[in-house]
Amino acid sequence: MPDYIYTAKNEAGAETTGRVSANSKREALDMVHRLKLFPVRIEDSRKGEISLQLFQRRVSETHIAAALLQLADLLENGVPVLQAFQVLDKQTPNPRLRSVLKNIHDRIAEGESIDNAFAAHSNVFNELTISVLRAGAEGAFLEDALRRVGGFLEQQAELKGKVIGALIYPMALLGVGAVVVLGMLLFAVPMFKDIFDDMLEDDQLPLITQLLFQAREILLSYGLYVVGIAVFLLIWIQGQLSTAWGTRIWDRLKLRLPLIGNIILEEAVARFCRIFGTLLENGVPILRSLEISGQSTGNSILADAVRRSAENVSSGEPLAKPLAEAGIIPPQVMAMISVAEESNTLETVLINTADTIERHSARQLDMLVRVLEPAILLLIGVAIFFMIIALLLPMFNLWENIGA
Repeated sequence: MPDYIYTAKNEAGAETTGRVSANSKREALDMVHRLKLFPVRIEDSRKGEISLQLFQRRVSETHIAAALLQLADLLENGVPVLQAFQVLDKQTPNPRLRSVLKNIHDRIAEGESIDNAFAAHSNVFNELTISVLRAGAEGAFLEDALRRVGGFLEQQAELKGKVIGALIYPMALLGVGAVVVLGMLLFAVPMFKDIFDDMLEDDQLPLITQLLFQAREILLSYGLYVVGIAVFLLIWIQGQLSTAWGTRIWDRLKLRLPLIGNIILEEAVARFCRIFGTLLENGVPILRSLEISGQSTGNSILADAVRRSAENVSSGEPLAKPLAEAGIIPPQVMAMISVAEESNTLETVLINTADTIERHSARQLDMLVRVLEPAILLLIGVAIFFMIIALLLPMFNLWENIGA
């Protein structure tokens, strides 16, 4: 039997807290009433334990999307809400999500609304999911809301997987190349150095060979210090990125990076358009939609522009004006948003715009990966070629001396 922690007031109006054991929240409320107290708040003591126990285990968007889509299927086919959550509890592979779904089931069984039950787990379900579910519960289209937000999360997870998959080979190639070059520098170069030391003076070695030997000595003498400084800088930079000004500087810098800056911007704009359009399509008020979509862009510069747009909308002005003044959203996108705002088709145009931007950025990313692979191979080849030439030139000098 679970324990419930309550906060209540007695007949004199003084606030008191306590704990009762009951089979449900309703039964716990009755017990508090029998104590001649007026309950103010009552919570299941197990809820905090679930959060602490599973704090380190993250739930992927793929698992959340699958659960939401399955819940939509069950509800559309007439399965009662509580029974639907029992089915999900048995079929969900992620242990944390399974515990969360069980907790949501218990909350609904105690009389709590489904949107509030989901909102109690904001560390698992993001603002987009909770807002769309709340709009669906209030507007009596819960199944459709579940399906839409589940489809959106599934699409986002698929896009993220494509990006990671496209970068795996270039990064693996770069790692292997670095290991090969480092291995040659540490193990192959010393064997040649011993030969050259016995047969040639230092001033007889070509400059390129001297530079190679000096690079190895620097690596052996200061390599650990360089690694330590690099680790310290990474930790320091990570700490700065947790601050507001550090985040702004980094977000602005990302947008100015050559080759990938435009892709990062397009992804942020597409995410804003899709989330904003999805929220509007599901009946979420425009100001709340702007707030959620702005926070979900992943870029503080774009988020500031969206926030200023929300201020304009709240004062009765058009949405497009402050977005255009920010100068961060592409002109063609702004033109479509402006026309859609006037024709009252904003949600449809936003989602279609997101599809177009994502297709364009996917082509750009694919092209970048295609260029990146030969560039990495060329870089590795140049490094190895440099080392081979540096080791062969002294041997040519030795042969010339012997022939002379």
